[in-house]
Amino acid sequence: MSVPQPLPHPQTFTDRMRARFGGVLDTVGGFFNRVGVHPNVMTVAGAIGNAVAAVLLAEGHIVAGGVVVLAMGAFDALDGTMARLRGGGTAWGAFLDSVSDRYSELLLLGGLVYYYTLRQDVWGVMLAYAAAAGSVLVSYTRARAEALGWEAKVGILTRLERYLVFAPALVLNVPLLGVAVIAVGANITALQRIAFVHRMAHREAENSEASS
Repeated sequence: MSVPQPLPHPQTFTDRMRARFGGVLDTVGGFFNRVGVHPNVMTVAGAIGNAVAAVLLAEGHIVAGGVVVLAMGAFDALDGTMARLRGGGTAWGAFLDSVSDRYSELLLLGGLVYYYTLRQDVWGVMLAYAAAAGSVLVSYTRARAEALGWEAKVGILTRLERYLVFAPALVLNVPLLGVAVIAVGANITALQRIAFVHRMAHREAENSEASS
């Protein structure tokens, strides 16, 4: 009887982008390391910048908020690169980065919830809420999977993809379109990760039975 093999972990879009632009990130990240900027400073600066963008969105300055969000993407990309170039990040740095990412997304979408509430746009409020819920669930399902020993990085709309949808939608002043895509895509991604963990758990049970 053949023993079932673990499911493969395909390369994600984020992995491919990191490989493609790794040289540029290494150059810029190396520069900031040399001038004494700590990776955690970049992480916190990015979160503060996104908080400013959230205020702009709440006040209806959609394009200006989008420009800030677009700029903050560089901070998000560089903190991890800088940590790696220093010989590897710390547990605290990884934790801070993850929490800051969640706060940034929730603040930005919360700013849009406020904006749509003032405009009495029920659909806007509901879609922004659904996008926020989906974004949190994407992160939560991965974290819970990793706690169980599985790397659930699957899904159509991980954080990088959400950023690539959200920031341009704001800059082009079509925020509702971006929010709608994230509301649907993020929740589909969470469901994909749930299904992935279910398959992994089933495969592990089969392996256990085959070896007993």
